[in-house]
Amino acid sequence: MHDTLHNGHGRDRFEQEDLSPQGIFYFMAGLAVVGVVIYFIVVGMYRYLDAYDRKHQIPPNPMSVQTGIDPRGTMPFPEAVGKIDQTFPKPVLEHSELQQFNNVVEKQDQTLASYDWVDQKQGIVRIPIDKAMELLAQRGLPVLPQGAGAQAAAGSAGAKETQPKPAARRAAAQ
Repeated sequence: MHDTLHNGHGRDRFEQEDLSPQGIFYFMAGLAVVGVVIYFIVVGMYRYLDAYDRKHQIPPNPMSVQTGIDPRGTMPFPEAVGKIDQTFPKPVLEHSELQQFNNVVEKQDQTLASYDWVDQKQGIVRIPIDKAMELLAQRGLPVLPQGAGAQAAAGSAGAKETQPKPAARRAAAQ
């Protein structure tokens, strides 16, 4: 049997050349150089665009110039609010809608989580929601007497409904 391939080379032959480390080094060095060149191109492009933007910026609002506020937004927000408070004519309607909304929500949360009189003469108080839920779990829901349900249904059909007095509501709740 003949041990040669169709192209004339024998089976025991193999490629004698390997990838040289010198070629890998040149590739990595070229890649690093290209990376540095791209970095400088990008930095130069951003500097050019920033200079172009500053040159073609529209003039600031005269009121912002009088107040000393930087109209480009480079000034920290608390510092800008302080300058607004010092220089803008009163009333200043809004600094930050989100901040004002958060203040209202926080005030409502504090109200819901505190004890206070709603009507001291009638003995109506406000208690925190968690405490009200605990009391409701301990005492249960107020229950009408056996015949009161039928009377209430007949009263709502024909006559004007009357609200129980606060003392009766408190007694029913206990």
